[in-house]
Amino acid sequence: MLVTVKQEREFFDTADLPWVPSPTVGVSEKVLSRGEGNILTRLARWEPGLDTTDAGVIRHDYVEEVYLLEGDLTDLTLGRTFHPGEYASRPVGMPHGPYRTEAGCTMLEIRYQTADPGRAARFSHS
Repeated sequence: MLVTVKQEREFFDTADLPWVPSPTVGVSEKVLSRGEGNILTRLARWEPGLDTTDAGVIRHDYVEEVYLLEGDLTDLTLGRTFHPGEYASRPVGMPHGPYRTEAGCTMLEIRYQTADPGRAARFSHS
């Protein structure tokens, strides 16, 4: 059984964390808790005008949950724009994006592994 634990963090003021550049150009982040590899919980802030078309459709080897806090995020494949309060849950390997944001956006992103990635990928989405 796969168990990936993130670092222990009791309540703290996220305003005390600096925004730092992420590996993706145009995205800064505040990592709230980190585990092994890509496993983390973070606030991600996309600059106004960011377009990820060059990266193409995205797939991950981890489960990803995203909650949009501020701004707008357009999925160019779906032709749909998302706004604050909207949420996504993506099993391992689920295709999504590419994206564009006009005004910029801030999101809460939670990433984790599953014991059986194939099982997670079999769940349908709506």
